[in-house]
Order: sequence, then C-alpha cells, then structure tokens
Amino acid sequence: MILFDIKTKIKMNMIIYNVTINIDHSIHQKWMQWMQNKHIEDVLATGLFNHARLVKVLVEEDEGVTYSVQYFTDSKDKLNDYYKNYAPKLRQEGLQLFGDKMLTFRTELEVLNEYFHSEN
Repeated sequence: MILFDIKTKIKMNMIIYNVTINIDHSIHQKWMQWMQNKHIEDVLATGLFNHARLVKVLVEEDEGVTYSVQYFTDSKDKLNDYYKNYAPKLRQEGLQLFGDKMLTFRTELEVLNEYFHSEN
C-alpha cells in the first residue's frame, strides 16, 4: 500500500520488520547493552532501514522480559536484501552470545495508514 504524507504529498511505502524477543532474566542486562550499543546499530548500518524502535512488551512473565524491535524500511525489496545478505550473520551473533536464553520470533508488517490527533 502506498501512503501519502498529507503535508508534503510524498508517496511512501512503509514496511516494519518486527522482532519480538523474550530474554531470560539471567542475561537481561548484557542483552540490553548489546542491543542498544551494537546490534540495532549494526542492522541500521546495512543502509536498508530508515530507523528502529525498541519497546518493552508490557506483560507479566516469570520466565523473562519481552521486547519488540521494529525496523522501518520503505520497500519489501530492501527487507529481502536484508534477509539474504545480512540477517544470517547478525542472527548468528545473537545466538552465539545468548543461545537458548532468548526466544525470538519475527513478523513483517505493512503500514496501511497513520492517524494523529489534531486539535481544532
């Protein structure tokens, strides 16, 4: 779906590559430092994503803490390029560091529209 920025009338596609991760409490701090200081920067350094958002999933869990990392790109082709040329190496690094102490699943989202509150 093509979106239009109402103010500038620029066409833009928006795809979100969403990675949800449950982190065991025993590695939580080390994982957070790695994500904030290395991994997200490495993904953005591919040049295939415009920006990223790290959010905490607000759910009570005994077995860890859950986060979502959302990487924003403007085309499915760029996401496929990431899968083919960068994802295997970047995923392997996480597995080597944290192994079975993190559980990850990935989803692709297409932004259909965005709505903002306007004061009249």
